[in-house]
Amino acid sequence: MVSVGVFVGLTVVVTILSKSHADRNVYPSAGVLLFMCDSSNDPITFNTNLKGYPDRPGWLRYIQRTPHSDGVLYGSPTAEHVGKPTIIEITAYNKRTFETARHNLVINIMSTEEFPLPYQAEFFIKNMNVEEMLASEVLGDFLGAVKNVWQPERLNAINITSALDRGGRVPLPINDLKEGVYVMVGADVQFSSCLREVETPQNQLRCSQEMDPVISCDKKFRAQFHIDWCKISLVDITKVVPVHSNRPDLGTGVLPDIGEYNPPSESLKSRDYFADFLITLAVPSAVALVLFIILAYSMYCRREGVIQLVHHSSIQKSTKELRSMSKNREISWPLSTLPVFHPVSGEVVPPIHPDNYETTSMPLMQTQTNLQNQIQIPQQQSSGKWYS
Repeated sequence: MVSVGVFVGLTVVVTILSKSHADRNVYPSAGVLLFMCDSSNDPITFNTNLKGYPDRPGWLRYIQRTPHSDGVLYGSPTAEHVGKPTIIEITAYNKRTFETARHNLVINIMSTEEFPLPYQAEFFIKNMNVEEMLASEVLGDFLGAVKNVWQPERLNAINITSALDRGGRVPLPINDLKEGVYVMVGADVQFSSCLREVETPQNQLRCSQEMDPVISCDKKFRAQFHIDWCKISLVDITKVVPVHSNRPDLGTGVLPDIGEYNPPSESLKSRDYFADFLITLAVPSAVALVLFIILAYSMYCRREGVIQLVHHSSIQKSTKELRSMSKNREISWPLSTLPVFHPVSGEVVPPIHPDNYETTSMPLMQTQTNLQNQIQIPQQQSSGKWYS
């Protein structure tokens, strides 16, 4: 177990090292945890969480780029976290040997009279990642450059945040681009004239046109830190007017505040849910079974008779339709099927073809070629002679 003390308003940095990185004193931070491994090239993944909870506190962040790199815990606690026990469980997982190890990190948060510092400035550094800025040497160089242009008596790093946590995009993997990091520092004196140059109308116009502003002290940072002066923010907390929002009166539809939820005790009697099971499942299942039996009887047991009735009805309907169509045909009957009268004797000569003669093969038009089946009827001329 490792214990780390941190004051409110200061950034705490805890570096988690494996054996392969223990010989590199690249993170001389507020706290260091060392995990041993069999080989210097073993990939080790670290997981961090608050003891008894699945995640870390809201003010504490963790970053590890690859399984072969170190892990870094960093954050800035506030006054509301003073006195609260903060025990962080750190679990290491060796992906080669599948071994695991666990250590507890105790963070003691203490109050200080120097917090909060009244004048705070936040810088955006474009050519740095958050783990690079968290290194003690790099952060010390940056605070030294800020102190040269500000000249305060007390200067502390209040908060360090990755640009990705502020909604920034992941940079393309070309030209060694960095994601950027925000560093907030606090001092006890007014902002210098160099820092105030950002607020001039000329520089504000250049920022609106996506041009770099002209800052006289930029050369003191440019050698190692590329500052985006258009994103710098200067805050004087002594002039910030606190906004107190009055809580509106609760209406009739809002429940009163009765405090935290108090769960029932464990001494409650157990309840038998068998009757509820019968009512919920058995009764609907029985009704569904009866309906299924009735439907099956109607469709399968009486299926043959219903089909015969349907076929018989369809046959009768088709027969009636054909008969009505045959009676309403507009084709004239042939002369051989009509009765004729003898002009002399007046006898009715029966038709050549009876009524039951099949007319489907009957020609539509009678010709004069078939004289054998025709009856010659004498016709009377005007001269009174008969011609046959």
